Amino acid sequence: MSKRVLIVEDEKNIVDILSFNLKREGYETLEAFDGQTGLQLALEQNPDLILLDLMLPKMNGFDVCKAIRAQNRSAPILMLTAREEETDKVLGLELGADDYITKPFSMRELLARVKANIRRTEMLAARSAPAPKAAAGGGRIAIDTDQMAVYKDGKPLDLTQREYELIKFLAAQPGKVFSREALMEHVWNYESYVGDVRAVDVAIRRLREKVEDDPASPQFILTRRGQGYYFHEA
Repeated sequence: MSKRVLIVEDEKNIVDILSFNLKREGYETLEAFDGQTGLQLALEQNPDLILLDLMLPKMNGFDVCKAIRAQNRSAPILMLTAREEETDKVLGLELGADDYITKPFSMRELLARVKANIRRTEMLAARSAPAPKAAAGGGRIAIDTDQMAVYKDGKPLDLTQREYELIKFLAAQPGKVFSREALMEHVWNYESYVGDVRAVDVAIRRLREKVEDDPASPQFILTRRGQGYYFHEA
C-alpha cells in the first residue's frame, strides 16, 4: 500500500513540483493551500508524513503543527521554510516538528528525508510486536523496550517518540560519545548526514527537561565539548 504525504503549502508551483516528484517515487499525495485545510486533512486522513510550510493563509504552520500534536498524532512533520532565522526553526522543533528544510531545497534531499522519516515510523510499528523486555541504564533510569517506555526512579516519563528513540540509543552504549551527525544518522535515519544539526540540540534540551533533576546541570545526558553527547548511568 502506497504511503501518503500531505503537502500544506500555499504556492501552487511548489505543490505541483512536490506532488509530481513524490508520485514518481511511489507516494500518494494530499494537497492543502492553507493552514486550516491542512489541519483538517491531517486529522481526517492520517497521512504517513506531512510537509508543512510555515507562512500559510488562515493558520500558520506553527499553529498547525501544535494542533496536530495536541491531538496525539505522531505522523512525522517536515517543515518547509524560506526563513533563515534560527528562532523560527527552533520554535518549529519545540512545537513537535521532526525536522525542517529551508527553501530553496534540493528535491533529492527532501525525498531522502521523506523516505527516512517514513522508514523510521515503519520500524517503530514493527517493534510494537511482542519482544523480550530489556532495561538500559540500570540505575535511576530504566528503559522498557517492550512497552517503549522510560522510567525514572520507577515513575514513567512522558516522552515523545523521538525523545524515546534518542535516550534509548544513547543508553544502549553508556559512556560512548556520539556526534550530532552520528545521532542524525542513527536516530533520525539520515544516511551520511551533512548539514544543520540543530534538531539534535533541541531534542537533547527537551529530553533533559524531562529526564534531569536539574536540566542546567545534567546527570544522565551529558555533553563532551566539541565532540557530542553521551549517556551516563547516574
